[in-house]
Amino acid sequence: MIFREMEITILELSKQFPVIALMGPRQSGKTTLSKKAFPSYAYVSLEDLDMQSLAREDPRGFLSSFSRKEGVIIDEMQRVPELFSYMQALVDQEYRPGFFIITGSQNFLLYEKITQTLAGRVALLTLLPMSVSELTHASLLPATLDELLIKGLYPRPYVQPITHHHWFTNYISTYVEKDVRQVLQVSDAITFQRFVKVCAARVGSIVNYADIARDCDISLNTAKSWISILESSYIIKLLYPYHRNFNKRVIKSPKLYFYDTGIICALLGIKTEEELSIHPVRGHIFESFILSEIYKQYFHQGQTPSLFFWRDVQGHEVDCIIEKNFQKMIPIEIKSRMTVSGDFFHGLKDWKRITEQSDSDAFVIYAGKEEMSSSAGSVVPWLHLPALIRRICGF
Repeated sequence: MIFREMEITILELSKQFPVIALMGPRQSGKTTLSKKAFPSYAYVSLEDLDMQSLAREDPRGFLSSFSRKEGVIIDEMQRVPELFSYMQALVDQEYRPGFFIITGSQNFLLYEKITQTLAGRVALLTLLPMSVSELTHASLLPATLDELLIKGLYPRPYVQPITHHHWFTNYISTYVEKDVRQVLQVSDAITFQRFVKVCAARVGSIVNYADIARDCDISLNTAKSWISILESSYIIKLLYPYHRNFNKRVIKSPKLYFYDTGIICALLGIKTEEELSIHPVRGHIFESFILSEIYKQYFHQGQTPSLFFWRDVQGHEVDCIIEKNFQKMIPIEIKSRMTVSGDFFHGLKDWKRITEQSDSDAFVIYAGKEEMSSSAGSVVPWLHLPALIRRICGF
């Protein structure tokens, strides 16, 4: 059993809220975490068609059947969203902290229902695939960075005898393509498959919906809709530009990243470290990995980070800006090389000069192993990123 850092947070919040909603991509470990944190709770999955039918036909009776239990874990709650109204009535009738643990893998089907019916009664958490610190703690961290990027961080390939390539091929075909296509009511599987691969090829790039639509032979609105659903399904993440106090001098379009690098590599057909080492988007894959790790550190604490990138019309750029408050911004550059060089600091110097924040903390996360510092900022190895984020944010 791999210890998930969110377990501490979920147990603490279960003492304060009657409902805990645990969302995230399929196979990220939501069910395993819920059962481990609450071993005495009843468990039901709404993926089971019989249970799904029962919950739909008699929602009040379905929920009442657990009243004598210590609590209940309801998996894939988005399958029967009408349960939320009946759950609200039970929660208001009798306050039982941590009684309902609900999970879901499709944020767009859950979030609106949760906020409409359970506002003030629910703690919302997001569980992504494993973090570097969790793999390290379990002694499962791959030997090299490139092996980690290819293998990704979903739990199953680490705990079961299945190769990561075969697992991701199945994951993409059964979830990323089939499940998401069903929600979108897309009948053309080949076009959607091409669309997802086009997104992978553009990882770390400014989103140009017109170019994506043209390459996939779909409409502009369709491209926007499909990207929105992929983001709500925790497959991709759009990183928006930081533009406060910059008026029209900065780029306004988001960048596209994936929450897991294993999916990127599988979509791009990258199977070996040698193939990754010479691939033209390796640097952007590393960026995607680092940004995902930052999100995980926040999500494990039950918090949502304010992350941005910064690029102005003159080409000055910083890969990541962590906004702690309106006065405190932390610029972070991400470099996939193992050797520190002077160009690592160009973006940080530009940021400090233009924002007039010469005394602000600034960091470079890179693929090397040595930690060092200079007047422009501190250089931090990727393995030290979890500790750095906890230190920056006071976790």
